[in-house]
Amino acid sequence: MLSDAQLMELVQAGQTGLFDELIIRHRPGLLRFAGSSLADRDAAEDAVQEALLAAFAARRTYNPRFAFSTWVYTILLNVCRRHRRRRQPMGDSGGDLAHWPAGGESPLDQLLRSETRELLAELLAELPDVEADALRLRFFAGLPFDEIALAMNSSVTGAKVRVRRGLERLAARAARIHTTAGDCHDHSLSPHARRSTP
Repeated sequence: MLSDAQLMELVQAGQTGLFDELIIRHRPGLLRFAGSSLADRDAAEDAVQEALLAAFAARRTYNPRFAFSTWVYTILLNVCRRHRRRRQPMGDSGGDLAHWPAGGESPLDQLLRSETRELLAELLAELPDVEADALRLRFFAGLPFDEIALAMNSSVTGAKVRVRRGLERLAARAARIHTTAGDCHDHSLSPHARRSTP
């Protein structure tokens, strides 16, 4: 089977139909990333389509010394950022993620496996963009740290720091939510417990 770089070299040489194979390979991961970034299935589909069209239009600029995944996720990252800037505030931005395909459990899924995907979207939205995007590239796109660094124009160490800090913030927020939910549950039972006490 041809590698991504080999396929792109053939695409650049004029066999443009082979770009479909790259779409088949990478579209599921691109959709997971965009779905997390935009918290809306239709917006994610649009962003991925826009990114793939842009990648095809810019196919001659692809450098085979770098991974195709790095290149296409860099394009999608920029597209998603533009979409987020354009979007109007919405009352429930994360509802559609409840039915978003998980695509296998990642460390991020393990961290928040008890939470709904709506809450995951809300938690990621609370993070600084660089940390949230680094987490998405790592756990939704499955990119290694060197590719995350290239996609985000940072050092490998910087990419690792962004992912680590993002995970730490997510863990702290998830713990706080559980604590708050537990307190609310206890308070809601207290009046009943007092009434039933002789």
